[in-house]
Amino acid sequence: MGIFSKKLGIDLGTANTLVFLPGKGIVLNEPSVVAVSEQDNKILAIGVEAKEMIGKTPDSIIAYRPMKDGVIADYRVTEAMLRYFISKALGRWNFWKPDVMVSVPAGVTSTERRAVVEAAVRAGAKNAYVVKEPILAAIGAGIPIHESRGHMVVDIGGGTTDVAVISLGGIVASTSVKCAGNKIDQAIADYIKKTFNLAIGDKTAEAVKIKIGAAVPLEEELSIIIKGRDYVQGLPRSATVSTNEIVLAIDKELRTMVKAIKDVLAETPPELASDIIDYGIIMTGGTSMLRNFPDLVFRKTGVKAVLAEDALYCVAKGTGMALEHLDVYKKTILSKK
Repeated sequence: MGIFSKKLGIDLGTANTLVFLPGKGIVLNEPSVVAVSEQDNKILAIGVEAKEMIGKTPDSIIAYRPMKDGVIADYRVTEAMLRYFISKALGRWNFWKPDVMVSVPAGVTSTERRAVVEAAVRAGAKNAYVVKEPILAAIGAGIPIHESRGHMVVDIGGGTTDVAVISLGGIVASTSVKCAGNKIDQAIADYIKKTFNLAIGDKTAEAVKIKIGAAVPLEEELSIIIKGRDYVQGLPRSATVSTNEIVLAIDKELRTMVKAIKDVLAETPPELASDIIDYGIIMTGGTSMLRNFPDLVFRKTGVKAVLAEDALYCVAKGTGMALEHLDVYKKTILSKK
């Protein structure tokens, strides 16, 4: 191991990738986007720069999300993206290959898991460990995962909603559904198309969600002016949309996510179910930050839900903490490659 061995935790997400350096914290948080030129398939930009290009590129440049639903959809591009993020996080004078821990959704197959390990090693990792997201989210949210008490974690990101009941350091019951932040954005864009005849891009839909979106109707509504292209006239136009319209627009997606939680509760052993009633449901991930989402979960399940501190960073923090205490976590998290 030696003194030079660097460690990096990577939360490789559908929407964003975060890199955690033990002792430093989160050193990088960039969109999981790569811009590729169509003619010669060359990679032009990665991360923030590439996201700026989304929806604004000439035909010859494709802005590309290599992770789909939390798993690698394009191997070569993911490898390039990882290499870029790893070297950016370590700085240019680093000659030591780091040990890297990467998060994967709870539902990954062994092939998908191997693809992540290989991509990380080829991108410059000395050793790559792969750990399931709910466990990392739990560690990052400060849940004592080794106790013989049941804890439920709901991690909702861009591509996947991961729900898991964790006890004694392992996952007792879990499910992973491919419905999360991106699907909500899509639903908002579809609604605005149907209602106002306006075409809006992903970025605008996401902004609407963040600025005025909610999981349950609000008495004091927020509203926002959206600008887009009129489908009929083909000209730019703006319209005003308010919170409760959005709540209705994303109803189906919210239901799918809540159903995932209910499904896992249904297959939870009774002893652990009683723990969950006592301790509640911990919600992590960026999409959990949608206004009043924990409230919706409580209304639909009868179990109190709380948003974890730094919900967006729980998984990344979990990778860092697990790396710092590899010896403790080794037996629980490292299902060997």
